[in-house]
Amino acid sequence: MVWRGETIDRRAFLKAAGVAFTAALAPGSLQALERTDAVYASGFRAPDGSFGIATVSERGEIIDRVALPARAHGLAHSAATGRIVAFARRPGTFAMIFDALRQAEPVIITAPEGRHFYGHGHFSPDGSRLYASENDFEGNRGMIGIYDATDRFQRIGEFDAHGLGTHDMTVSDDGSMLVIANGGIETHPDFGRTKLNLDHMEPSLVLLDARSGALIQKHALPPSLSQLSTRHLDIGDNGRIWFACQWEGARNELPPLAGWISKGEDISLLDLPEETTVRLGNYVGAIAVNRREGLVGLTSPVGGAAVTLDAKTGAVLREEIVREAAGVAPAPSGIAVSSYDGHFNATENAVAWDQHIISLK
Repeated sequence: MVWRGETIDRRAFLKAAGVAFTAALAPGSLQALERTDAVYASGFRAPDGSFGIATVSERGEIIDRVALPARAHGLAHSAATGRIVAFARRPGTFAMIFDALRQAEPVIITAPEGRHFYGHGHFSPDGSRLYASENDFEGNRGMIGIYDATDRFQRIGEFDAHGLGTHDMTVSDDGSMLVIANGGIETHPDFGRTKLNLDHMEPSLVLLDARSGALIQKHALPPSLSQLSTRHLDIGDNGRIWFACQWEGARNELPPLAGWISKGEDISLLDLPEETTVRLGNYVGAIAVNRREGLVGLTSPVGGAAVTLDAKTGAVLREEIVREAAGVAPAPSGIAVSSYDGHFNATENAVAWDQHIISLK
């Protein structure tokens, strides 16, 4: 069974796709689409070294592919318009917007001079705006770029992210608030992906007013956790915002790797069992909430693990060994997981999946 608002079901996808799209699919891809309950998208690297985005069935079968100019990281999807955005991996400067049903030509935008994308962004609920996390690398500050999705994604403004190393960001269900994970790590494209301030990081979580950019709340982590980079986000029921972290400190320490915040409340850090923290390798690469079933999924390519939590209590419900675990997303039942070595749920593909999955809601 599939639920509305979490994943798009096969009938809805087929209806939206139309005859031209389905007629262009290979027989195996069409069969995969016809028998799936959910449709996802994820970045990948092909065996020849090229990059792309694939739409994928619940079992992990590739339905369709769109070529990318270079490696992507995170994705954003608008349920209102059907558009998907693939953001370049840091310190890349491109984002490609496309229609999963190929009903419109792709649009490529470039970060303004002095900026690069951090690999994540999110649409407003009505699909009219795209927000993107960006690095003002000369000013050494994170920013949120604002793009007009009704006018070929022209850049129309920006908000201060009130932090450093701005990575993932999302939008509240009603569109009134932006939620930002500032990883606290200084980088500069002159030094590639090198982390320049591991001895004085500034991780934080920030809530902004989506209309004005005004600061609503900022939660800085305590000094004892200054090397705990707040990286990825997802929103659960009742506005609870889950976040996942990556530890940049000593290997023998066991910091909290996840937690949650809500508007008007203090930060809550999750006290995972020691064996779970060890299994995750002090590193959570992706997080996703299954609202219908009250679950939170965590994956770690460092630890080679996928962990499922109870969204109400934070209790560990399940731990799995998943070699090179990459993306995670809500599934019709439980959590969907991909890996860098080509596994997506029950299917092994001849591609290397990238770090994130999105469900096409």
